[in-house]
Amino acid sequence: LGFFIFLYKFVPLVLTEQVQGHLALVDNQAGFALVDGVIRLLLFVGFLTVISWMKDIRRVFEYHGAEHKVIACYEAHDELRPDRATLYSRLHMRCGTSFLLIVMIIAIFVFSIVGTPALPWLIASRILGVPLIAGLSYEVIKWAGRNRKKSWVRALMSPGLQLQKLTTREPSTEQLEVSIAAMNAVLEVENP
Repeated sequence: LGFFIFLYKFVPLVLTEQVQGHLALVDNQAGFALVDGVIRLLLFVGFLTVISWMKDIRRVFEYHGAEHKVIACYEAHDELRPDRATLYSRLHMRCGTSFLLIVMIIAIFVFSIVGTPALPWLIASRILGVPLIAGLSYEVIKWAGRNRKKSWVRALMSPGLQLQKLTTREPSTEQLEVSIAAMNAVLEVENP
């Protein structure tokens, strides 16, 4: 939690304050929130890129891809078998990666209302605003999932799907089997 607050709340604010004198855009509330949000987004994408090079994380991302393929197979009412699940996309509209991107975008709008108080109040507003922003983002991702067949919704959600290319990899047959076993265990609890 401390690392998250430092990297995604404190560092962007300090960097935005540093460039404030150099960019006329940062002199107003909306501009400050935009620059702060872009810095936060760049840190996030950079972090994902760096960890995606790690062998252990790459394996986690393969399981993430397996999870998406199995969920897509299930949602298509297809039989849950590795040879069927492999036919589906590893990118999914309701992915947590897309959710985090939506959080960052909504945060820009919400924090543009907050303004630019002193740094301690800025940090406090960023931390206290998390539940509101997360709730709004959840509703957006849920809405997108319900409307995913509409081309304009897919276009709107495209940046999140593209970001999933960093956080998912093509899974092996064994990883699909594990995902199917996990899905079956969940279904057993939900529909005994």
